[in-house]
Amino acid sequence: MKNTNMDKLDKILNRTIESIEKSKSEMYDIYENAQKEYKRLKKELNDLKKKIRSSMRLVESYEKQLAKSKFDLMQTNKNFDKSTEKDMKDIYDMTDQIMIDLAVERERERNLINQRNDLEVRVKALKEIVDKANNLINNVSVAMKLLTGDLKVLSHQIGDIKEKRNLGVKILLAQEEERRRVAREIHDGPAQFMSNLILKTEYCIKLLDSDLDKAKKELDKLKELIRNGIQELRGIIYDLRPMSIDDLGIVPTLKRYISKIMEENNIIIKFSSCGNYSDLSSVIKLTIYRLTQEALNNILKHSNATEAKIKLSFLQDSIELLVSDNGEGFDISNLEKQKHEGEECGFGICSMRERTELLDGKFVIQSEPKKGTRFYFKIPY
Repeated sequence: MKNTNMDKLDKILNRTIESIEKSKSEMYDIYENAQKEYKRLKKELNDLKKKIRSSMRLVESYEKQLAKSKFDLMQTNKNFDKSTEKDMKDIYDMTDQIMIDLAVERERERNLINQRNDLEVRVKALKEIVDKANNLINNVSVAMKLLTGDLKVLSHQIGDIKEKRNLGVKILLAQEEERRRVAREIHDGPAQFMSNLILKTEYCIKLLDSDLDKAKKELDKLKELIRNGIQELRGIIYDLRPMSIDDLGIVPTLKRYISKIMEENNIIIKFSSCGNYSDLSSVIKLTIYRLTQEALNNILKHSNATEAKIKLSFLQDSIELLVSDNGEGFDISNLEKQKHEGEECGFGICSMRERTELLDGKFVIQSEPKKGTRFYFKIPY
């Protein structure tokens, strides 16, 4: 009786394994097809971005030509007596043609950007399908190893799952902290601005009936208040996701950010880059941007440095980012002690380390008191 039951159980297990193997094969076919389509769309998206950059450069060129043509036209009108009718007609015709070319190219640029936005949505959706299919295959593999008794491999996979779960918790905490930061910025900035806007508007309405001149002055102040509010809101949006990183690339975006930092702080930042950076994923570009941002925030908050250097190198299979300063520095052994004791590290270093480790990268800090600090990141791609 016991043998019969064991045989039945064995048959059930064998049928279950066969069914799972078949399902795994079908899921792998779905994954392969989705992966191929994802790569195709990704290439199409990259080609589209190149066209957008080319169109932007062409628009900029037409704008410069138009400005020059308008200047020539103004000079011709000033020297009307010295210009022939043919000269004036040629300049007018050239200006009209440039304006037409500029309008056409701007419309083309808008259409390309709309196409890119639509394609990005499709790429993102397809990436989710690829990831889900990959997760399903991994889960089925875990089930297969459990049924076939490969407990050693299963143990390693459970360890990976726990590690991923811990990492997921850290990511959620980081997201929550980012939400709190954005909420604080909106509360202290745009929310206060909107409250002041309501008060100012009510005040202007009252003045319209009693003192029209003063009402006009207050409206001018109100216009400036709105302009500042819009600028502040754009700053918050840019901090969340710099839009130029997709259209211009990582290097021009970093240069803009560094210029902004130098304008707002008493520090000189020297930036250099080498290598080709045209074929980088959005995740890699955003990670490099955030690491640079966090390293500079660290320098501004803690180092009292007067000068910082940033070197970005695009190698054959990895990216190296080096950020250094001439500031006060600190005892690096304190960080190692905190790490071994399981304490939270400060100065935003935990965030930099976790961002790097998420991409299987390398993160090294070198620092001594009174000798500055050096952050080194290496990200494979």
